[in-house]
This record gives sequence, structure tokens and C-alpha cells, in this order.
Amino acid sequence: MRKALLSVVALLLLTLSASAKDVSTYFVGDYISEATATKTLKDAGFEVLATEKIDRKGQYKTIIFTCPTLKKLSSKEGRGFYAIGRAFINEKDKEFRLANPNYFGHSFLQGDYDEVVHNVTDKLLKAFPNLTGSVDKLNRDDLEGYHFMFGMPYYEDMLTVGKGANLLSKVKSKALFTVKLANSTLVGLDLKSRTKKFVKKIGKQNGLVLPYTVLIEDGKAKILDPKYYIAIMYPLLTMGEFTKIATVPGAIETEMKRAFK
Repeated sequence: MRKALLSVVALLLLTLSASAKDVSTYFVGDYISEATATKTLKDAGFEVLATEKIDRKGQYKTIIFTCPTLKKLSSKEGRGFYAIGRAFINEKDKEFRLANPNYFGHSFLQGDYDEVVHNVTDKLLKAFPNLTGSVDKLNRDDLEGYHFMFGMPYYEDMLTVGKGANLLSKVKSKALFTVKLANSTLVGLDLKSRTKKFVKKIGKQNGLVLPYTVLIEDGKAKILDPKYYIAIMYPLLTMGEFTKIATVPGAIETEMKRAFK
């Protein structure tokens, strides 16, 4: 009986230890307006870059912001996608979300992850108190090598959507925002309305998946493979849900390539 009890305790401790490594994708709280969220970010020292409507009515909006720490962490080659933070205003369901810098630090900085990331997280949570971790989460040890399933792309399997000189000039008039980094530039581009509808099919609560970003670096315009990016933004995505949006990754790639022609 004693051995059995000890075994149960050991299993419980192991389970708690494993769950302690889970990192929430988002922080979730009560609804606040776009104006309030924008002011709070600015007051906390963040630079607000843009706001994008995810739907035509504007009930779902993503606020894009950055700060010197995010820029510095993102300045190494292939790490520029981490240069921005995302907040989400869900007016319909009366909810507010923030992308967790720790989660995306492990995902987008890969082996260059730095504990300084926690400073950004702490700053956000101080500015927006009473937020809790979302049910969307992954184990910390899995984030760096994450892929949706066997045969699916990893972070490093980026797609080149443009090559040559003057890449930024080709999209500057279309860009929702640009972030200049040490050796690259991150650009946010809007998707066509029919392409953006994939968010409705798999969950508007994670609508801050948009806008889509392009990293211009070393004469190339690169995007995270949509099959990776959508999955990392929707860690609870099922194979059935992914099948419903099977044409979307190709549509996103096509749109991004057209932007640089």
C-alpha cells in the first residue's frame, strides 16, 4: 500500500513538473477598447506601429507594437519575426489578448533565446494587470523544434517570396508597418478579405495571427511558412480544422509573392 501511494505521489510530482514547463501562447483578460489599449502600451514605453481590422465590422482588431528590447533581440539573422508584439481587441466576445513574449521568444528566437525576454513580459503584465494564461499552450521544450506534425515545416523552413534590390520600395506603399532592425526590415502586409476568412473557420479569438509579416534580409523577402506560422499561433488546432483551411497556406504564399512583383 505504501509503495503504491509513493508511486502515485511520484507520478503527481512528475505531472506537475511537466505542466510547469507549459507556456501559454497568450495572456487573456477582460475587454478594453482599442484606445485604452493603445494608450496603455504607449504609457508603458512601447511604440504602437499599426492597428489592423480582422473583419469588416472592426469587431476584431490587432494592435502591433514594438520596443528597443524586442528590436535588439531580433537583430540577428533570421530572428526578425520577433521584433513585434501583438495585442488583440475582441469587441464581440468582450475579451483582450496579448501575445506572450516568452512563448514567441522560444519559437522565433530559437537558439538565440535570451532571458531578457522576461523583461518585456513583466513590463506588459505590469501595464495590463489581472491577465491570465490562455488554454492555448505548448511545452517550453517543444517550442524551439515545433512543427504541426510529421512532414510539416519548422521555423527555419522559411519561404522566399521575393529577391533582388529595392524590395522594401516595392511594398512600402502597401505596408501596414515597417520595423527597421540592425541588418533587416520587418514588414507587415494585409491579406485579401477572402484569405483572412480562415481566422473565422479556426477561431477568431486568435485573430492576432494577422497581419502577416515579411522579413527583408540579404536581398531576400522571407515569410514563415504558413503551415508553421498558423499552427504555432493556434497550438490547439486539430488536423480536422487544419484540413478546413488547406488552401490558405498556398493563398498566403501567392499573395506575398505578388506583393514583391
